[in-house]
Amino acid sequence: MRRFGEPPESGRSYRLRTGAYAILPGASGLLLTHQDAPEPEIQLPGGGVDPGESPVQALIREVYEETGWRIARPMRLGAYRRFTYMPEYDLWAEKMCLIYMALPVRCYGPPLEPGHTALWMSAEEALSHLANSGDRDFVDRFSSYATIFQKRR
Repeated sequence: MRRFGEPPESGRSYRLRTGAYAILPGASGLLLTHQDAPEPEIQLPGGGVDPGESPVQALIREVYEETGWRIARPMRLGAYRRFTYMPEYDLWAEKMCLIYMALPVRCYGPPLEPGHTALWMSAEEALSHLANSGDRDFVDRFSSYATIFQKRR
């Protein structure tokens, strides 16, 4: 499985943390989330899979909490891993990031999760604003496929 970001530090113990994240294309571009803390950054909506949840259940819950949108037809595109410190959990994690594409179908209001703001931007803008190189790689590949598909229509 491909790794993005810094390599694991020798001698450091990492806890596996699986998360599900979504590329959400719509008429206004991609639906993303801006997270204020621990550092301000733009991300693909999504997050950790809780005990007893499937990755798709976690994806639906996390997208709703972080954007206020409900999604439909999630389709897994792939996965990558990265090693990082998660200050909100005081945890060194090996993050297993499962990436999906889904359709944002209805906004029910603002994000439920404090410190999050839903925003729309083009795939090109997202490539320069997404905080994480793994997310950028998947958006780049997704936009390449979307361009090829549009040309075939």
